[in-house]
Amino acid sequence: MKFNFFRSSLFLAAVLLPLGAQAQGVIGGASEGAAQGENKAGPIGAVLGGIVGGVVGGIDGLIGIDQRPRFHEYVIAQHRTSYRYDRELRVGVVLPPSGLDYYDIPAEYGRNRYRYGVINGHTVLVDPHTNTIVQIID
Repeated sequence: MKFNFFRSSLFLAAVLLPLGAQAQGVIGGASEGAAQGENKAGPIGAVLGGIVGGVVGGIDGLIGIDQRPRFHEYVIAQHRTSYRYDRELRVGVVLPPSGLDYYDIPAEYGRNRYRYGVINGHTVLVDPHTNTIVQIID
């Protein structure tokens, strides 16, 4: 009985981990993971999805859902120029290596290995080593 529950839990975690990876922030990740887990596997899926989503959503460097409004206000106050990008703007897009300005994220938003930029009027977090969008703030 315990082995079957453990095996089921591992299976659900493997299925839900990619779903939770799209969630942003601990709170958003937990709630989105729970909802998606419940849709896929009922109450047990909701519990596991919430845990997995919360862990994935809390990855170092991402701005949590509770910090987004404050960070958005910070960026607006900085009067950054918006870069025009002609393709779809989404997490995972690799941006051109030149032409876009990246800025440091203040320490008050946590330990952060990413930088931010403004693209098509949206604030995005970018991995400075790969120019990959890792989070869209607004």
